[in-house]
Amino acid sequence: MKYSLFFSTVIIAIVISMSSCGQIKDVKSNSRPITHKGWDTLLKKHVTPDGWVDYKGIMQDSVSFNKYLTLLSNNHPNKKNWNREERFAYWINAYNAFTVKLIIDNYPTKSIKDIKNGVPFVNTVWDIKFIKIEGQEYDLNNIEHNIIRPKFDDGRAHFAVNCASYSCPKLLNAAYLPDRLDKQLDDSYAAFLADEKRNNITADNLKLSKLFKWYKSDFTKKTDLITELNKHSQVKINPDASIEYKDYIWTLNEQEEN
Repeated sequence: MKYSLFFSTVIIAIVISMSSCGQIKDVKSNSRPITHKGWDTLLKKHVTPDGWVDYKGIMQDSVSFNKYLTLLSNNHPNKKNWNREERFAYWINAYNAFTVKLIIDNYPTKSIKDIKNGVPFVNTVWDIKFIKIEGQEYDLNNIEHNIIRPKFDDGRAHFAVNCASYSCPKLLNAAYLPDRLDKQLDDSYAAFLADEKRNNITADNLKLSKLFKWYKSDFTKKTDLITELNKHSQVKINPDASIEYKDYIWTLNEQEEN
């Protein structure tokens, strides 16, 4: 009986711990909106228009890269001083920059998913807590699923955040900026749909990225999927078009050496 009670107590404690691990605490911050100019410069220099990344080049620019990461870490967005676009752009850029940091810290790697190996107590690489912003500790899942998706409720964000993999939406070779954000998100969505490495779209047949399967609810809250896609697709899709989903390729989105 004592052992049964002991193990029940342990199980309850584990469940409570697991349920709270994804929670984000409110951060008391008086920071003001930051410039993303440094990140923009690095992206233009080390990312091709097609989104392939020169990770070695960014490593050689480590002083500039670390300066930008420090800027992110010292300035947590807040509603007092930051408007919605400033906060939204911050979190997109932060996700992308810290993803690049994760790759660089574990370089060389064939896939971001390989990084988890040897890291205890995490389910995936996206659960590794290595991001600190004004005293709050984050992992990439926290930023995407606890901040970007619920707080901004904009499916276009899926085509702005980059998971450092072949099948992911490309890493834009420019920073996302508050005063251009709406157009940048529209452009990134349209470019992703038109990219035949990620999607193949005709009027009657769709072979879509699995992003549209995994996050379907983010695109169909107010409409059906095909109606949603037609808002951004260069090809007019028929309402009864067939839908398949392509295999997701997790190899690193690294620029090939000449």
